[in-house]
Amino acid sequence: MLTNSPVTTILPVIDMQRARDFYEKKLRLKPAGQKADGKFVYACGGGAVIALFPKAGGTKAEHTAISFQVDDIAAAVAALQKTGVVFEDYDFPGLKTIDHVCVLGSEKAAWFKDTEGNYLCLHEDIA
Repeated sequence: MLTNSPVTTILPVIDMQRARDFYEKKLRLKPAGQKADGKFVYACGGGAVIALFPKAGGTKAEHTAISFQVDDIAAAVAALQKTGVVFEDYDFPGLKTIDHVCVLGSEKAAWFKDTEGNYLCLHEDIA
């Protein structure tokens, strides 16, 4: 039943304008508009949607809230750095980044935080 259903990721935000500036200016997502319930949405690839909704006090995910699949992670990291995105670096057993990217089995990944402290990720499948 849900196999072909579009997916919406909903993220609470404390400051809608600050969050919108990040998603539009730094990530360069195309705004799809404001909903009657206060959510602001962005259309993404494959029919996916990101919805920001105002929530006093906010909440933030301590795990990866969204992961964007890219064809070339090094190029995507470089492009986002030019817009001001700051990537996380890790040096833990089993998780070490080099130039902000780590290899995890069959994919490469790089993490950054949005204005609300949510962890967002870029990932590239590798053969």
